[in-house]
Amino acid sequence: MGSYNGFVRLRQKVKEAFSTMDVYLKKRYDLIPNIVETVKGYAKHESETLEKVIQARNAGMSASTMEEIQASNNMITQGLKQLFALKEAYPELKANEGFNKLQDELGHIEDEIAQSRKYYNAVVKSYNGKCLVIPHVFVAKIFGFETEAYFRAAETERQNVQVKF
Repeated sequence: MGSYNGFVRLRQKVKEAFSTMDVYLKKRYDLIPNIVETVKGYAKHESETLEKVIQARNAGMSASTMEEIQASNNMITQGLKQLFALKEAYPELKANEGFNKLQDELGHIEDEIAQSRKYYNAVVKSYNGKCLVIPHVFVAKIFGFETEAYFRAAETERQNVQVKF
């Protein structure tokens, strides 16, 4: 009975950790239209980049599986990097106080996402570890406790930034 209850507690922690991460992802989704509108005012011919970011946001908002959430998160990260790179090409955008404030706010949200992703993965590690070791593996199989997916960083986030002189 103790093993079963341990699984229930850990599974609840996984759900709680995911919900916390989801709150920060939602904050980012909510901020994206403001960023896109600000950039649109200065960089009208960058519509392809703007459209990619909006599509990624919409995909994230409708995602239901961890794989879909990760894929949309990775697309959003890439799109936002491209958007913020535009500020170098548009000095007026770079000087826009509202845009800079949105970028700072997004930076704080990204930090929260990173922290919540770290916590989520730690809880998943604990839960999955219990699912895979004897004698708990038998309880897991009997009661249908299955391992959970980690929230992984995009491959591009792991690559070093290329600096050329």
